[in-house]
Amino acid sequence: MGSNTAQFPFARELDGFDFDAQPSLDPRQIRALATCRWTTQGDAVLLLGSLGTLNTHLAVALGCEAIRQTYSVQFAAAATLMAMLAKAHDDGLLDKQLTILARPKLLIIDKLGYPPFEANAAHLFFWLVSRRYECGSILITSNRSVGEWKSVYGCAVLATAILDRLFHHSTVITIGADSCRPG
Repeated sequence: MGSNTAQFPFARELDGFDFDAQPSLDPRQIRALATCRWTTQGDAVLLLGSLGTLNTHLAVALGCEAIRQTYSVQFAAAATLMAMLAKAHDDGLLDKQLTILARPKLLIIDKLGYPPFEANAAHLFFWLVSRRYECGSILITSNRSVGEWKSVYGCAVLATAILDRLFHHSTVITIGADSCRPG
């Protein structure tokens, strides 16, 4: 189904999502996101919820739907993405790496804030968000509420600049606090 294109960690479909397991979600809102209109417009989607609340499942399912609609998609764990950007920065290739990451119509960044960024990584993330701003869509999953993002970035000014760009054209979905994983 093309999941290797995006480098998804697993395959998930929206049709297989159990909305009863996560009653805080509005199935109509998720199905509206699956139309990918937000992707066409270069908007952002933030799926915020504790670990185990199925935000990664939803992100992959929406990414698969975007691929089905012929959009290019790249999936990356936030920690992996930050390590990639840090290496590119150290090697003097940051602009080249940012250009590569600006190419997909949809960039899915999984588990932002787990663990928190180091100081330099927050600046690199700012450059990534700025490069994609109004040009390419970003879908972010995080186990942190927006109010906690200052601690993720380690700098209130930088957090504000990043959030300003992400929230300008975005949908924020807060998923209920209860894990759906068996105990």
